[in-house]
Amino acid sequence: MLTLRTEIDIDAPAPRVWDVLTDFDAFPRWNPFIRQIDGLLAPRMRLRVKIQPPGGRAMTFHPTVLRVDDGRRFVWRGRTLIPGLFDGEHFFELEPFATDRVRLVHGEHFRGVLVPLLAGTLRTTTRDGFERMNAALKARAEHG
Repeated sequence: MLTLRTEIDIDAPAPRVWDVLTDFDAFPRWNPFIRQIDGLLAPRMRLRVKIQPPGGRAMTFHPTVLRVDDGRRFVWRGRTLIPGLFDGEHFFELEPFATDRVRLVHGEHFRGVLVPLLAGTLRTTTRDGFERMNAALKARAEHG
């Protein structure tokens, strides 16, 4: 297993950050990494997610929502055609630490036989994509 974990502190109330993070219709206007999400954010629902890694080609996949704690966290799991080949459990968590400040923890747990072969790209390009998204989310939540 390989885990990527990124964090950013955002000077905005947690409900504002949650609203930006879950307004999937607005993603194409501000999100440089997750360009599009279609579907309902509810457990067991399938999403259609289009990502654009920095310097890479766009990819679309159909993860299943595992968990939604309104205002706090959501998690989905994406898989290749064969479970156990390359699976990812993507997570977003909000950790308020003041009335108008929150820490976003954004990451993914990768599992499967292909993970060792892709570890270098995951640690660089994928992490960069997460961090770019985090910075864009911070800017949108703080400044609209």
